[in-house]
Amino acid sequence: MKLYQYLLLAALTVSTAACSNWIYRIDVPQGNFLDERDVKELRKGMSKDQVIYVLGHPVVEDSFNDDTWYYVYDMKRGMRKRGEDFQKQLILTFDNDSLVTATGDFDLSEDFETPLDQ
Repeated sequence: MKLYQYLLLAALTVSTAACSNWIYRIDVPQGNFLDERDVKELRKGMSKDQVIYVLGHPVVEDSFNDDTWYYVYDMKRGMRKRGEDFQKQLILTFDNDSLVTATGDFDLSEDFETPLDQ
């Protein structure tokens, strides 16, 4: 009788593991989703208010340095068939309320170095 219970438990465990792809799991996006078109609108010399108008508020502001902003977007996929997990970052550095550099996973516009007319 004991062997029958162990075999039944093993069969139940194997069948449950085989059905794991039937469970729907949602994707979990977190952070700022940035569109490539919006990032290409950035120009050197933009004020913080202008950057907020274009990209929105950053997810993370450096506690020790108010002049560094981090835009982070993290996507955790619920199911592998919808793609791999990924993360995109954009780090903006300001000097005296003026955008100086933008680094990260986005391509900047060719006109980034051309400041806006004030």
